[in-house]
Formats: sequence, C-alpha cells, structure tokens
Amino acid sequence: MAKPVILTVDDEPQVLNAVERDLRQHYRGKYRIVKAGSGVEALEAVQGLKRRNDPLALFLVDQRMPGMTGTEFLAEAMKLYPDTRKVLLTAYADTEAAIQSINSIGLDHYLRKPYEPQEVFDVLDDLLEVWRDTVDLPYDGIRVAGTLWSPASHAVKDFLARNRIPYQWLDIEANSEARELVEATEQGEHHLPVVFFPDGEVLIEPDNRTLAEKVGLQTEAKEAFYDLIIVGGGPAGLGAAVYGASEGLSTTMIEQHSTGGQAGTSSRIENYLGFPNGVTGADLASRAYAQ
Repeated sequence: MAKPVILTVDDEPQVLNAVERDLRQHYRGKYRIVKAGSGVEALEAVQGLKRRNDPLALFLVDQRMPGMTGTEFLAEAMKLYPDTRKVLLTAYADTEAAIQSINSIGLDHYLRKPYEPQEVFDVLDDLLEVWRDTVDLPYDGIRVAGTLWSPASHAVKDFLARNRIPYQWLDIEANSEARELVEATEQGEHHLPVVFFPDGEVLIEPDNRTLAEKVGLQTEAKEAFYDLIIVGGGPAGLGAAVYGASEGLSTTMIEQHSTGGQAGTSSRIENYLGFPNGVTGADLASRAYAQ
C-alpha cells in the first residue's frame, strides 16, 4: 500500500510551500504530502489517487480561492473519498462559510488564519488518528499486476517467491480494479507485469537486477577483495560459504536467482545431512543464509 496522502490546497504559492514544508517535517515519511495550487488542480490529483486506489487521509484546504472555493472542492472530492478528514483554512471574513460547511459537507474542523503550526498539528493529529481507526486500509505490501499468460509476470512472481519476499498477485483479466490500476499507470504502454511498492514507486516490466535493488537484495560486492568466492547458491554453495566463513575467510556467494538454487523450491528434501525427518528447500535455504 502506498503511504496515506495528506492533500493541501492553497492558491498562494508561498503559503502552499510553507504548509507543505511544515507537514513534511512533522509527519516525517508517515504520510505522503501532495499539494495543489487550485481547486481544479486538486480535484485532478484526487481523481488520480482514486484511480491508483491510494489512501487519502486528510484534506487541508484554503477556503478563498479563485474558480473554486475550498468548500466547493471538498463537496466534489468527498464523492470519491467520503471518509477522508476535512479541514478548512479561513480568514476571519469567511468564518460564516466555514460554519455552514460543518453541516453541508460534514467539515471536521476549520482554522482561522493566521495560525501557529502547533495549533494545526494538534487538530490534524487527532483527525488522522480517527481516520486510521475507521478506515480499512488496503493490502500494505508489494503488488504484482499481470496475466496468467505473461511469461514476464511469472518471472517476477518466481523471483519474489524464491527470495521469500511476500507479494499480492493481481490478475488484470479477472480483476477489473486491477486492470484499471494498470491502465492508469502504464499510460498506454501495455507492458506487463506492473509492480507496485508501498512507497508509491511503480516498476513496469522490471528485470531481476532492478527488482533486487528495489527490495533491498545485495547486487554488488561490498569489498574489493575476498578470500573465497562461491558461484552458485544451492545447498552445496551455502554449505561451502558457511564452512569458509567459520574458518575466518572473507566469503561472498554469487547466485543468479535466489539462495537455495533449484533445491530452494523443493517441498521436501529427505537426504540432507542433519535433517532425518526431511526439510523444505525454503527452510533449508533460510537457515543456511542466516548462518
């Protein structure tokens, strides 16, 4: 799942940039901050978030803007995100409009300008806590979208599974929401698979190296020189790596796909030393890798 979004809207660039900066400093990566300079621009951003099924936690919107007021924007945006918390920033002259918005659009809070940042965060923190408690967030992990007939999709799934990296499979032929998600992301490219990450990054038809770097697998040597280099990460290679390291040798292992090799996908290995009752290939590889 992508990070929940806080959308801030103001037609004054200096004010908008200052609010964005304060939000980023306060929430420090817990939420993704999106800004817009008008109600129309903000509505386009909301529609894009909805197409990607990204969670939208809070609107922080100025009331007096040309073309579309903050109240008018919120009335349209809540059609797509009815559970998102809504905060309106108003001048003293707009207080009456803010009070009316409490009844007309279910406004959660309004703040008069000028205000202190801590005053804002006291309100936002409470509203975000309520939002987290009342909204069922979607799957929070890697999602792979493709088709059963796509060899590249199977290659990505196999790579993640072999390296024991959890993911959610989205079949775009059986899942209309997944298909819309891919169409919104590909921009007409029509390449599969599409891999979605929790931080919002999207990879289209990635190769193993790109995927490995993204999920944190080591793809380059850490040292310029090693005493022992083992090519192949099957049971024999893993055993040799453990023995070499136990003798004090600086050791590295090179494996094209995943630790465990072909044996890593076996449901049960019954002839491996030290496991009289057998052991799964994945468990054996995991134990050896940790050792």
